[in-house]
Amino acid sequence: MADVVRCGWCGTDPLYVKYHDEEWGKPVYDDQTLFEFLILEGAQAGLSWITILKRREGYRKAFAGFDVEKVAAFNEKDEERLMNDTGIIRNRLKVKAAINNAKLFIAIQKEFGSFADYMWGFLPDKKPIQNPIRTLKDIPARTEISDAISKDMKKRGFKFFGTTICYAHMQATGMVNDHVADCICR
Repeated sequence: MADVVRCGWCGTDPLYVKYHDEEWGKPVYDDQTLFEFLILEGAQAGLSWITILKRREGYRKAFAGFDVEKVAAFNEKDEERLMNDTGIIRNRLKVKAAINNAKLFIAIQKEFGSFADYMWGFLPDKKPIQNPIRTLKDIPARTEISDAISKDMKKRGFKFFGTTICYAHMQATGMVNDHVADCICR
């Protein structure tokens, strides 16, 4: 299958290829998965995605299987445990943000019925946007919609969820399809 075309960003690393083929750009309506990507995308700020992808299982263990209720209940002892966990990126601001964002995630669930309803509510007809991507250069780093979501989330107190991270979250969870036109996943 040497003639299979994928988006160039995933390269040949088997972990990256699997993520590209099985997850990236596939619509997600499950709050636990959306929370997982919220944690992972926040951790990724300033780093490459493969760095986080390689630590995904470490994050899963450290953050209670991405159980939002459990993460929201983390205390200072948990924060110190996380700061000593070599399976994750040990950045205190990111750790504190993950715990704080979990509490805010629950508040959004209570207000909107689910985090998915909140996020997808920013999209026209709550349907994925199919961007016309010919080359990797055509993929935006942010859009007006990611600006609006990020602004609203920042107003609610979320950290490490600026417009670029928000757009990456939208790509990861299939709110936008940014696979290049000839990609097998398009």
